[in-house]
Amino acid sequence: MIDKEAAELRRRLRPEHNGITKIHGCYINSFGEIVTRFDDSMALLPVEEQEKYLELLKKGISGTMGRALSDLSFSSAQVLGSEEHGLLMKLRSSRLEDADARDQLYGKISASLRLPDTGLLVLLAFDTYDVPYRGKDGSLQDDGGDTQFSYFVCAICPVKEGRPVFRYDAAEQAFHNRGADLIVGAPELGFLFPAFDDRAANIYAALLYNRSRDESHEAFIDAVFHTRPPMALGVQKETFRDVLVDSLADECSLNVVQNVHTQLREMAVEHKEARIPEPLTVGAKEVGEILEASGVSEEKAAAFRVRYEEAFGTEHGLPPQNLMNASRLEFKTPDVVIKVAPDRQDLISMRELGGVRYLLIKADDGVELNGVAVQ
Repeated sequence: MIDKEAAELRRRLRPEHNGITKIHGCYINSFGEIVTRFDDSMALLPVEEQEKYLELLKKGISGTMGRALSDLSFSSAQVLGSEEHGLLMKLRSSRLEDADARDQLYGKISASLRLPDTGLLVLLAFDTYDVPYRGKDGSLQDDGGDTQFSYFVCAICPVKEGRPVFRYDAAEQAFHNRGADLIVGAPELGFLFPAFDDRAANIYAALLYNRSRDESHEAFIDAVFHTRPPMALGVQKETFRDVLVDSLADECSLNVVQNVHTQLREMAVEHKEARIPEPLTVGAKEVGEILEASGVSEEKAAAFRVRYEEAFGTEHGLPPQNLMNASRLEFKTPDVVIKVAPDRQDLISMRELGGVRYLLIKADDGVELNGVAVQ
């Protein structure tokens, strides 16, 4: 899927735009026990509760592709006869009305997913979308198209215990202590099945949402999809850093790393400004070319390509912003941290003076110390 397709489905999740008739779900306590199940008719819910459910479902497929959102692909063997894909298809074909299928999914989630000191609220909703034509200018046409997309969304939200409060009871005209409530947070995980590829159903894929930068939730993905989990965003950055340092060794200079950061950032900015719908990705080849243009030897650049493919694979590239922080540049020594706007790397240079290395900061525009302008 691409960002535009995910955004098109998120726009469906509004009270006036979707065809959702029921909200199914369950509450799983912090011990992994299913405490309660519910099936609420949307028509009987107050508008405020409808909006809250839809907001949580919408957040369960939010973010951008390659970061919070990832494609999960099924093999042909899984589609033809696996238990995990069969369950997802049963949920879809029954429009989530198969209670046994819902219980199987709840059981997989309760057995495979634990969040520290929290319970889980699992929400499910089925929708059928009459996919409209998209004009040459990219706008959606009101007269509709000939494609119907049937899918369901799942959002998994943490449920935490709030603080006890001392509140005023208007009926009794008195203050009373109220115990702690259970509070539902924004989704930690979510998914959509089937995927909405080229604005049509693709039963060979699902869309996964993962809020965490550091946790890939491998057990959950294995239990529900039995596919290889996408590498967590934070792990991608750490892995890229290790590959760069280990493969370049003594050629991993300040100039080289600055140039890699600059080139990756410029690629991301140009891609965004060009409004290209397909996500931008880079692989070992593209980063290797940046290294060679930065003066890295062919031997070290080749070693980088090998290590990169070992770490990330050869099938898919990664968004440039996943490899290095595009919004912040940080120089760090054991005792000093210097943060610089990513487009002003020219303000920092490294010099050796009297046999000692220094980071030099250009300071023509004035200097402040704890808010005090100093000379």
